[in-house]
Amino acid sequence: MKKLILKSVLIIFVSVTLFSCSKDDDGPNYQEENFLEGYLSSTDFNQKVTDYINSGSYEFGLEFTPLVNGVITSIRVELPDTNPSLKVTIWDKEAGTVLKTEIVNVASANTVYNFDIVDLDLTKNKEYTITMNSDDWYKREKTDGINATYPITVGNIKINNYKWGSGNLQIYPGNKSLNYFAGDISFNFKQTE
Repeated sequence: MKKLILKSVLIIFVSVTLFSCSKDDDGPNYQEENFLEGYLSSTDFNQKVTDYINSGSYEFGLEFTPLVNGVITSIRVELPDTNPSLKVTIWDKEAGTVLKTEIVNVASANTVYNFDIVDLDLTKNKEYTITMNSDDWYKREKTDGINATYPITVGNIKINNYKWGSGNLQIYPGNKSLNYFAGDISFNFKQTE
């Protein structure tokens, strides 16, 4: 009888211990983050906003570095006009090659859209770029026109430069501007480790 009770207690103890450990093994619960508001605030590019509609096509966006390993879970876009086929591209900056292209439907002007994508892995301290190709955008500047100082870190994302290039072809943008940001293009990021 003693052996049976001891065996039952041991089984219960092991079951409770395993259940408790499995809950602890889930790891940290990282939250999604988006850098755009912090970037605009840090640069003061939120002081003056001008809408451009049907103003010539450009490939433009931000070079960035994740400070931790993680994934892009969705793309965030806002335009001053509709665009049923806005092309958004995520690039490997060093190689200048396309990692992912998404065509998204911006169905309403002046509306923030978050478009879910298949998670795209980002490697800590590797440089990437996110761009869109559009003839509609917001131009954001400081009222005094002074340049921003890069890099700018917001959460786990370091923004290295704003880049742009003329035309409607999917070509890595070669020009850099320090005194404005044209967009709004960003992404939601979730740390994975």
